[in-house]
Amino acid sequence: MGEQLERSCDVAVVGGGNAGLCAAIEARKAGASVLLLDSAPRPMRGGNSRHTRNLRAMHCEPTGVLTGSYDEEEYWRDLLRVTDGDTDEGLARLTIRGTVDALSFMSRNGVLLQPALSGTLSLARTNAFFLGGGKALVNAYYSSATRSGIDVAYDSEVVALHLDGLDVQRLDIVQGERQESIFPKAVVVASGGYQANIEWLKQAWGPRAENFIVRGTPYANGRVLRNLLDQGIASVGDPTQCHAVAIDARSPKFDGGIVTRIDCIPFAVVVDKMGRRFYDEGEDIWPKRYAIWGRLVAMQADQLAFAIIDSKARELFMPTAYPAIRADTIDELAQKLGLPEGNLAQTIAAYNAAVRPGRFDSSDLDECATEGLDPPKTHWARAIDTTPFFGYPLRPGITFTYLGVKVDESARVYLQSGRGVRNLFAAGEIMAGSILGKGYLAGFGMAIGTVFGRIAGREAARHVLS
Repeated sequence: MGEQLERSCDVAVVGGGNAGLCAAIEARKAGASVLLLDSAPRPMRGGNSRHTRNLRAMHCEPTGVLTGSYDEEEYWRDLLRVTDGDTDEGLARLTIRGTVDALSFMSRNGVLLQPALSGTLSLARTNAFFLGGGKALVNAYYSSATRSGIDVAYDSEVVALHLDGLDVQRLDIVQGERQESIFPKAVVVASGGYQANIEWLKQAWGPRAENFIVRGTPYANGRVLRNLLDQGIASVGDPTQCHAVAIDARSPKFDGGIVTRIDCIPFAVVVDKMGRRFYDEGEDIWPKRYAIWGRLVAMQADQLAFAIIDSKARELFMPTAYPAIRADTIDELAQKLGLPEGNLAQTIAAYNAAVRPGRFDSSDLDECATEGLDPPKTHWARAIDTTPFFGYPLRPGITFTYLGVKVDESARVYLQSGRGVRNLFAAGEIMAGSILGKGYLAGFGMAIGTVFGRIAGREAARHVLS
């Protein structure tokens, strides 16, 4: 049973991940009393942020943790490319510019950052990594929050926000078998998407959703989002769009985290359950394309695919949580993977015959491509011919959904009528669909959560204290 809650506070923050923590810290810094509500128990606090590891940050010169420079226009072009232009430019540029001082904010609140990383990730110039990963970041923020006087309630699920005209008047909260109501002066919703709600996913995806694996927290059931939409809050985003990656099919149904991802795809041939290729594995560098592969796998029969590599590629990608399936011949590998006899060998033979030699560079767009193959492989195409051979079974791993609430540049939430709710603000995954209409850019979810969390916290406190 959860602790007894104070019945009133200046700002209630719903959700205890990165966005909610940033909002709570900023609201408290501005002088507001703050209650942070996390539906998870304390050991599971932090939502999906527990599984993160980096933030994409704009910077004009090298820093202690980032090399070179990454200016607003390059960042914006990268986002345009992965979203195909399906983004709100004003909110996107606000996010990009807001990352300039995000790293100093993190440092002030106890988050430690790693020196610039080189190697398989190709992110040393664009993404700052958290020392100890997302769990360490979450713990640092909670320590900072409690030191500053923020009240934190775990096992406290908000089941309803009661709107009266243009104000939220009351929150109903369930703690175990007990239900309580509180009456905050302003509310920040940072409770994430609805990716752990398989029945809701099925409304957009149909039976395919049964085979989705949820990479993050099982507490992201979308209850707050559904409650708000049912009361006339304006929605934004496509319910079929989400951050989804190809993960090991042997992963747990929930909360397997980032280690379940399979990163060998640029150096692999990926086939469906019939042993046939279906997409260009070498379309772009991995941080800009890894998040399309969950959707691609979701569209295959039984939501199943297989990544095939040979020994030349073994050291070119991040180690995997589960061992690769190994074989001395392609036919033997097909048998172990359960693929139809002969099909995989035919696919590999056709691919190998189409490979045209060129300059190979595992860290950047190179000159190795296929010729006369459909679909082509436009980069990192090398023959799969060196034993032993390895395979990974793939499933769609969903991280967060893009359907959310509409906000403006002050993080204020809007009604379908076009009027803003005076004391309701949103940050993180619950509003990210405004900026991520489709696609994904590595580290950008944390950028949205950090920037809009800070904005939402400041604006909520300003509403109360002005």
